[in-house]
Amino acid sequence: MSNNTGNVLTALVTGAIVGAGVGILYAPDKGNKTRKKIKKSAIKAKDDIAQTITNAKDEFHQSAEAKKIEFEAKLEDTLSDMSYKADDIIVALERKLEDLREKNAQLQK
Repeated sequence: MSNNTGNVLTALVTGAIVGAGVGILYAPDKGNKTRKKIKKSAIKAKDDIAQTITNAKDEFHQSAEAKKIEFEAKLEDTLSDMSYKADDIIVALERKLEDLREKNAQLQK
């Protein structure tokens, strides 16, 4: 679920809660019945919000775990590339050192 979908879901839940509240308040019932309906709607809204938060936390956790795995793979690739490059640099430096040794040996003769 993308962030945009989460926002839409939150907006829909909020709209449903507000709509239910307005409908209950304007319904021609006695005060006692209206209060019971408001309480029932509030409990349902609380449960809906709790479920939405739980879903958002689960989605965040899954996304974070996927990003962690992706980062670790990229890090491993980068370290591997760096290792190969370091080996290439060491080989080049060893060649250069050998050339310098040969030149030094020729100069000392």
